[in-house]
Amino acid sequence: MDREERTKRFKSMSSSERLKLILEKMKAKGIEVGSGVPNKQYDSKEIYELIHIANCFPELRDKSN
Repeated sequence: MDREERTKRFKSMSSSERLKLILEKMKAKGIEVGSGVPNKQYDSKEIYELIHIANCFPELRDKSN
């Protein structure tokens, strides 16, 4: 599925369907809801960079250590 089709599909979903999809993707990547820093404002570039770094080091997501 190309980007345009994914965007169209995402926009056609209801809010609750979007939320469910996002939560499933977060869980698959090992990201927990509320796992950010309290009282911290993030810009989208900062988030992208953090996600990219975390993807390079999968051991950062391993909570058993």
